[in-house]
Amino acid sequence: MTAPEDSLPVAGTVVLLRPAEPGFEVLLLRRPDRGSFPGAWVFPGGKVEPEDRRDGEGDVEDARRAAIRETFEEVGLVVDDLVVLSEWQPPMEAPTRIRTWFFLAAASDAVPSPAEDEVAELAWARPTEALARHGAGEWMLYPPTWVTLHRLSAFADAAAALSSGGVAELFQTRVLDTETGRDFSWEQGRLEAGVLPWRFVAG
Repeated sequence: MTAPEDSLPVAGTVVLLRPAEPGFEVLLLRRPDRGSFPGAWVFPGGKVEPEDRRDGEGDVEDARRAAIRETFEEVGLVVDDLVVLSEWQPPMEAPTRIRTWFFLAAASDAVPSPAEDEVAELAWARPTEALARHGAGEWMLYPPTWVTLHRLSAFADAAAALSSGGVAELFQTRVLDTETGRDFSWEQGRLEAGVLPWRFVAG
């Protein structure tokens, strides 16, 4: 039997933004070819651990602390003033199901220092550039990363993107088996359901 969504483990991830000319860039890291999301480009983050939990506080605050801790552990950057952006619930078919909260934060001037065992490669990229690399087959992006980048690409600068957050949007991922492969779709809280304008075919 599949576990109820509110009983799933929780994680937090940080989308770091820094000004660029033109627009802004986000920090992405490529996971090693093992463990979670092998070979994929993702934002810094990870699961809530016991030290992240506080009695009487909800999942989002636990996820916020986990996101801050994991960002420091993975890329050596201290972040604060996290703005809640979205919550992603995994598809029923996922072998490991974790609810993940996404946060936005302004990057400091500090230089990232990637952890060798968790980060294979690090890059700052404009959202449109990252999407183009995915489309060209150079980068692998999973649906939450793709959708987040797609939404951020609508903003002209980091300040506008940061001011757009504050109220989480809920994304429930669904898997659709088609004649040509496997598609991912999502049901988006507060808005109509939609199908991702790209296809991820399971290999």
